[in-house]
Amino acid sequence: MPADHAMKLELIIKNYGLMEAEEYFLSIPETAAKKAACLPLLHAYVRARDTNRAETFMVKLYELGLVVSPHHYNEMMKLYLATCEYMKVPLVIEQMKRNRIPCNVLSYNLWMNACGEGGRQGVADVEKVFRIMQNDVNVQVGWSSLATLANVYMKAGQAEKAIMVLKNAETKLSTCNRLGYFFLITLYTSLGKKEEVLRLWEVSKAVYGGISCANYICILTSLVKLGDIIEAKRIFTEWESNCKKYDIRVSNVLLGAYMRKGLIEDAESLHAHTLEKGGCPNYKTWEILIEGFVKSHKMDKAIVAMKRALTMLKYCDWRPPHGLILAIAEYLEKHQNFEVANEFITDIRGFGLANISLYKILLRMHLSGGRPHFHILKMIDEDNIEMDNDEILKAFNR
Repeated sequence: MPADHAMKLELIIKNYGLMEAEEYFLSIPETAAKKAACLPLLHAYVRARDTNRAETFMVKLYELGLVVSPHHYNEMMKLYLATCEYMKVPLVIEQMKRNRIPCNVLSYNLWMNACGEGGRQGVADVEKVFRIMQNDVNVQVGWSSLATLANVYMKAGQAEKAIMVLKNAETKLSTCNRLGYFFLITLYTSLGKKEEVLRLWEVSKAVYGGISCANYICILTSLVKLGDIIEAKRIFTEWESNCKKYDIRVSNVLLGAYMRKGLIEDAESLHAHTLEKGGCPNYKTWEILIEGFVKSHKMDKAIVAMKRALTMLKYCDWRPPHGLILAIAEYLEKHQNFEVANEFITDIRGFGLANISLYKILLRMHLSGGRPHFHILKMIDEDNIEMDNDEILKAFNR
C-alpha cells in the first residue's frame, strides 16, 4: 500500500540516512506510492536544513506531477524560515497560486511569520496576509493564526495590539485540548503579563484530561522568567502532590532558577528532596548544579557533580560546556591537586573532550610543581594535538 512505502521510507531515514532513503524512493515503481513517500523525504531535507537538496527534490516532484497539496509547499516555507531565507516564502505562495494549490491554516501562519521578520515595516505585510486569510472561505481563523499575529505585534513593539489579539485568540481555544492555552501563556510571558499568565493557567485546568508534565514545565518556566519563584514553588508543590511518576525535568526548572539567583542552599535542598521522591537526575540536572557551584566558587561540589555527570555521557549525546571543564581544571591547578587533576583528565579524555587548553593547564601545573610531565606529552601525542616547544614554554611561563 502507498502508506506502507511512506512508513518504510521514514524508517530508512531514521536508521540508515538520507542516501539510502533517496535510493529507495527512486526504486518505488507506482505513482501513488511515490506520492505518499515523497513528503517524508522532503521533511527529512527540511529537518537537515538542506536547501539545495530540498529545492532539487521539489523540481523533480513537479516533473513527476506529485505536488498536489499544500503540505509540500508548507515544508519548503518551514525550511526557508529555519534558514532565515524569508524573502523566498512569498515566492512559494506565488507558486501555489500558479499551480492552483489552496493555502491552509499553516500556509498562512508561515507566510505571516516570514513577513513579520521585517520588523515594524513587516507588520503591514502581515496584516495584509491576515486579511487575505480572513477572506478565504476555505480557511477558518483559529487561535494559532491569532497567536502568530500577536507574536508579530509583540516583536514589533506593539504590545497593546498584541494583547488585544491574544484576547480574541482566547475565545477560540479548545475545551478539549490544552495546546493553545500554553502557546498563549508563553506569549503573555514575553509581554511581561504575569496576571494573564496565572489567569490562563487556572482557566486551562477546566480542560478535560490530566495536566501533563510539559504543561507544568511551561508554567514554571514562565513564572521563573517573570521572576516569581514563590509562585513557581507553589505550583511545583501542586505538581508533586498529583504526579504519578516523578519527572526530573519539572524540578530542573526550579533548580535552575535557584542556582541562577545564587540560592545554593535552596538548590541543594531541592536536589536532595527530588532524590528522596525517586527523581532520577538527568544531564541537565548535573549541568545546572555544576554551573551553580562554579559560579558560587564551591568547586569541590562542582567536581563531584561533574564526575556524576560524566557517568551519564555513555547514555546520551550531551557534553559538558567547555567553560565548566576549564574552570575545574584551573581550580585544580591553583590548589596543586595533582591526584584529582590526573583522574579528571583521564575521565575527560575517555569521552574525547580533552583539548589543547586543558592540556596546557595540566602541563603548566606539573611543570610548576616539579612533577613528572612526560605522561601528559604522551597523551597530547596520542590525541593528535599539535603543540610545539614554544607553546610548552609559554604554558610553563604563563
